[in-house]
Parts: sequence; structure tokens; C-alpha cells
Amino acid sequence: MQPSDLRVALFSGNYNYVRDGANHALNLLAGHLLEKGVALRVYSPTAAKPAFPPTGDLVSVPSIGLPGGRGEYRLGLGLPASIRRDLAAFRPNIVHVSAPDFLGHRAVRWSQRQDVACLASLHTRFETYARYYGMGFLEPVFTTMSRRFYNRADQVMVPTPSIEALIRSWGVTKPIGLWGRGVDHDRFNPQARSLEWRRSLGIADDEVAVGFLGRLVLEKGLDIFAEVVGLLRARGVPHKVLVIGEGPARQWFAQRVPDAAFAGFQRGDALGRAVASMDVLFNPSVTETWGQVTSEAMASAIPVVAARATGAVDLVDDGRTGVLVPPRDVTAYADAFQRIIDDPELRRAMGAAGEAKAQRYRWDTANQAVLDAYLEMLERRGR
Repeated sequence: MQPSDLRVALFSGNYNYVRDGANHALNLLAGHLLEKGVALRVYSPTAAKPAFPPTGDLVSVPSIGLPGGRGEYRLGLGLPASIRRDLAAFRPNIVHVSAPDFLGHRAVRWSQRQDVACLASLHTRFETYARYYGMGFLEPVFTTMSRRFYNRADQVMVPTPSIEALIRSWGVTKPIGLWGRGVDHDRFNPQARSLEWRRSLGIADDEVAVGFLGRLVLEKGLDIFAEVVGLLRARGVPHKVLVIGEGPARQWFAQRVPDAAFAGFQRGDALGRAVASMDVLFNPSVTETWGQVTSEAMASAIPVVAARATGAVDLVDDGRTGVLVPPRDVTAYADAFQRIIDDPELRRAMGAAGEAKAQRYRWDTANQAVLDAYLEMLERRGR
């Protein structure tokens, strides 16, 4: 079987209406598949003003805004008759689901009823979200639901070995493959650094900029970030906080890091400039499955201080390209930053080691692993 024999129906809870790391990866995968001759059709909720144009043919799935102050995200309402007719006309031989949401569950059920091969990819640790919104007691329930979801697929793809180990511990028994991530090295590199841009934000050339990069949402560990910055301030450790991104928790965060420079949402080469203009990236999130911001900082020769959690443990070499810290140990975080801030040579050495390691992260290689998994899955079913 050749790639041109494949007809892939890709289901996403958010393909392009809000920009995030997961749909960035999905759109790059779509481009790779189309380039290889795969027929592709994408099914996702949509919005009147999407964050960016979709790659490939996008079919809008009926949806509603999520409750609880997160209405920027939409919940797909399943597969109504119009979508099922569209699927029947497209005749996929692969169904690819990218989230264990309502739409994903309905797509898996459709694939089983139609005897179509199903691949599920894991992008985000949704089971951890409950703890950030006062509902930590629901985490075991979400874990159980996720185990059932992934065990209904023929093949599961995860970004890192730590995520494979995690879902095996949940009881997922299906074949698991690795779909890593890449970095746009033309955009994310040390040469993109701009002292002039830093100065425009009030960051002096000799100040150490501790950077946050991502959507400003509680599940990114903003509470820990704020506590660590407060402890550094109390210790008198000189630094400047640089925040790159926007999100519903911006005001909450700004109140807790009042001296921070907020650069807002950045895209394209401006994002590469912003990342390279940090001096150290702080990623306290425990929800990552890869940590795109971590790999992009490494490619830009920026050392990383991160939670010792899935994703980061596969990217950061503790003590060499950055520092890994127990997820909520504020004192240990502050100690790590104090050491890195006080030692310019250590920052340089960690940045150089991170840049060298990040050279292996290539999108073509990562996405080819998914295409190969499609073909192998169909071969298994044929046997």
C-alpha cells in the first residue's frame, strides 16, 4: 500500500479557531500528508474568526462554547446526519482522532461500526486540568475515561516515552508509537535575539529575563510561576519577567507579577525573536505531553527550568540543558533560578547544549512516523 491509497478523516476539537501547540502539530501533519499524496478531510468545530487558515479541507462540526469562562474553546456535538453523509461520501480508510472529547468518542464509534481503522493521538494531559479548577477529585474519573477511549483505537500515537509509560500505567494495552515534534530552526535560533526589542519592553541589556511563553491559562502553572517570582524578589535576586502570550488568566497573572513585561501574543518571526530574547525559560506546567515551548527555547539556545513531569523529562537534560524541579517545589525552583541568574557562564553552557540537542527535532521526521503508522496499521488489519 502507498500513501496515495490512504483516505484519512482527521477529527480535532480545535483545528484552527484558537492557536495552540496541538493544532499547530495537526496542521503540520496535514501538510505532510497532503504533500505525500494522502487524501485528507478534517472535521472540527469552527469559529467566525479563526486564529489561522486551516491546512486541508475543513468540515465544520456543530458545536457550543465551553462553559466555565472558557468559551473561546468549543465542544463538538458529535456526528449529526450531515456529517455522517459527508464521511460516507469521503470513504475514509483511516479515522484519526486527536482528543478524548465528545466528538472524538463519536468518531471512534463511527469507525468501529464502519469497520474503518482508527488511530488516536494524545496531545494534552486533559486529566490534569481538573486540579486547576477546584475539581481535583475528578482526575481519576478522567483517567478512567481516557483509558477506555485509547483502548478502543487500533493504534495510539504519543509524543514522548514518558507519555507512553503514563498511559501504560493507566491500563492502555493497544500498540503505541511515538509521534515526536519538530522545530522551525529558521525561526527559532540564537541569531533571532534582539536587544533593541528587549529595550522597547523596559528590559536592560544586563538584566536576566525570565520568560514565560504560552497561553495565559491556569493549567500552565501560572500560580507556581508567580510564587517563584515572588520568592526571587524577596531574596533580592535580580531579574526581569518577560511574558509572551495572551489568555483568559492575563489579568489574574498580571496582578501577581506586577513588574513583568507583557509582550502579548507573538507569531511568526516575531515569536522567534521573542523566545531568543529571553535568558531562561520557566515552564512549570505538568500538563505537557511534549512541551513545544521548551523545544523552541532550546533551539534558541535558552536554558529551561521546568517541572519534572511528562514532556519536560524527555527534552531537558537536568543540569546540562536546564534544570528539572519537583512540580510544586517553589523553593527548589527559586534555588535553580538563583544559580542560573548568578552564573552567566552556566547560562551560556546550558543554552549551547540545548541548541545542540534540539537539532534532532525535525517536523518531516516526526510527521513521517504518523504516516508510517497509518500504513502499518492497515497492514496489520489486512493480516
